[in-house]
Amino acid sequence: MHFLDNVIDANNFPLPQIERMTRMNRKIGLGVMGWAEMLIKLGIPYDSEEALELAERVMKFINDESHRASQKLAEKRGTFPAWEGSVWHSMGVKMRNATTTTIAPTGTISIIAGTSSSIEPLFAVAFIRRVLDGQELLEINPLFEEVAKREGFYSEKLMWEVARTGNLAHVDGVPDHVKALFKTAHEIAPEWHIAMQAAFQKHTDNAVSKTVNLVSSATPGDIEKVYLLAWKYGCKGVTVYRDKSKVEQVIHTGMSEEKIKEILEKKEREEKQVTIDLYLKLDATFDEACPSGVCDK
Repeated sequence: MHFLDNVIDANNFPLPQIERMTRMNRKIGLGVMGWAEMLIKLGIPYDSEEALELAERVMKFINDESHRASQKLAEKRGTFPAWEGSVWHSMGVKMRNATTTTIAPTGTISIIAGTSSSIEPLFAVAFIRRVLDGQELLEINPLFEEVAKREGFYSEKLMWEVARTGNLAHVDGVPDHVKALFKTAHEIAPEWHIAMQAAFQKHTDNAVSKTVNLVSSATPGDIEKVYLLAWKYGCKGVTVYRDKSKVEQVIHTGMSEEKIKEILEKKEREEKQVTIDLYLKLDATFDEACPSGVCDK
């Protein structure tokens, strides 16, 4: 909280109007990411009442503690300039920040951190991610690999099978309790997607970023149902994405064995090239530092 409050003062704003509004309200947004993988580590299925109860407990803790921290900052630094006339003013609570919590998408930073994004379920156990100029990367969830090895059902053949489908629903040799833990976004009913978003929204000042992933056969009626549920449960917003509704999408599941081999072979060639480039660079450095070839060190 202390750091994020400092960011407001250190930030460079694109427009004076944005700077004025930001400094008037001093809104910041603590949030979470890696939620799906935390549930997996705890052995709790995403689409379960236990997961919803835990979501409320975790977010309530973050929200309450961030409010307390903002109140302490207000004692030292003063309230946000627009405090008078605000909801906090009407309650007699002095806050440094008008809001303290947000559930952001965390798309890029979750990749950097090596975990699942925001409060989303796993998109797939194995998938292709398109980055930069159309480069394609094969990603297999490391937690699944870890569980498979620990429980003794790991095999290279199984990994190929998972990569072909992207999920475990029709993969033989995977125990049912593991399939339940590693359910992917398309396997989880829209009702559970919204229920999870609503659980976090109860204790989040700002909005909760959440995408309800629908299969390619989803109808307008299915989409309507999602929006009405989000409204009914008090969500501040919701996103629906129907698979294959765009010609090119950032991540997609299911691939042929030939495609996987193509990606892996390309990756191997790139890694070899990096090694060669590094060797040549070191060799050139050596020649410059020691032209005679005989050095003291």
